[in-house]
Amino acid sequence: MIPYRYMRAIVIFDLPVSNKKERKLATCFRRFLLDDGFEMLQYSVYTRLCPDRDNANTHLDRIKKVAPKGGSIRLLMVTEHQYANMHIIAGKKTEQELKNTCQQLAFF
Repeated sequence: MIPYRYMRAIVIFDLPVSNKKERKLATCFRRFLLDDGFEMLQYSVYTRLCPDRDNANTHLDRIKKVAPKGGSIRLLMVTEHQYANMHIIAGKKTEQELKNTCQQLAFF
């Protein structure tokens, strides 16, 4: 059984990319997420495993500081147990989802 203290931070965003400046801001935001330990679940949906809610809030604060002003950016926090019970309607789990578990995080 997965401990409930582990959290999954899910960033969902829709950023404008109609001109060069907007594309650059969107690319920088995606790179920031990757550098901060997030992994792409789907295009414009990134997820990160966190050891607890305080750590997830730390990442929320970091995102607030670098978020572009245009578009829509949301962060959802769910327990790892809730995330693991996500229903996949079409497709399959990504390689990252298969290997990234809270037991792996416990070693760090």
